Amino acid sequence: MSTKRSLTTCFALLLLALVSLPANAGSWQHEYGTITLDEPPQRIIALNWAATEALLLLGITPIGVADRDGYSAWVLEPELPDGVANIGTRVAPSLEAIAELEPDLIVTSSEMAPASGLLERIAPTYVISVYKEGNKPFEKASEMLTTLGEMLGREDRANDILEDIEQTLDTQRRRLEDAGMTDRPVALVNFLDDRHVRIYAPNSLYQSTLNALGLENAWARQGNFWGFSVVGLEAIAPQQNSRLVVVSPTLPGLPDTLASSPFWTYLPAVRHDEIYQIDSVWPFGGVFPVKRLATMLTDSLLEGGADNVH
Repeated sequence: MSTKRSLTTCFALLLLALVSLPANAGSWQHEYGTITLDEPPQRIIALNWAATEALLLLGITPIGVADRDGYSAWVLEPELPDGVANIGTRVAPSLEAIAELEPDLIVTSSEMAPASGLLERIAPTYVISVYKEGNKPFEKASEMLTTLGEMLGREDRANDILEDIEQTLDTQRRRLEDAGMTDRPVALVNFLDDRHVRIYAPNSLYQSTLNALGLENAWARQGNFWGFSVVGLEAIAPQQNSRLVVVSPTLPGLPDTLASSPFWTYLPAVRHDEIYQIDSVWPFGGVFPVKRLATMLTDSLLEGGADNVH
């Protein structure tokens, strides 16, 4: 056989091999190595809520999730359909329950490091941590969404989701700018009891919303890798010119307790009727809470403040 004919034959065989590869077959790097898939997964298990959210945004209902009922109570959007199996808690999922579901992809984070080898024996496992020391949550959540979109043959949908979030953020920022509401800092808190709050720091997921809306975070100190610090109400007192945004839920009876609390009534934001309250926004999620927070925060600021929570 001539050299020319040999090269032609080799090229034809290579082309045939490439054509015969399934669409979306490929390999992806993750925190613990490389995951290789021959075809888009059909049966996926998510071991944290950020991963659950990403799959639902892509139009994929996982066959099992960790802390299923908690997701529906705390994350809210996107909604988790009925019939999804609960495979245990996020910190200690049941390997037996996972194996029984026969998944072809498991999505998890580095919190599950001790079990990573066991998970790999069950199914290909993609490890990505949205919340980890030094990470920027929104960027890592966007990476997770985009990578899952590639694995599942839904790249366009992933891009559309991120574009929609960006457009929403731009719209809400213009609303605040038109109303002259971007001139003073905002502190975002959850109440733990009548004396202590979880306050969200510049390394939180919430910070992405504040940045996009042109709002300054009144709390300038870095938090833990989840992006928050636990402080007493007195720690907020020096923020003389800031608005205080309370993220629900709040404790039963909290308004009455605060109304008689000198720690609360002393706060400048209380005296200036600059207390705002919004519905629950999961602070440890993926990309969607950034959009949810932007709309609710803008609506609340434009509606005006009060001197107490409700």
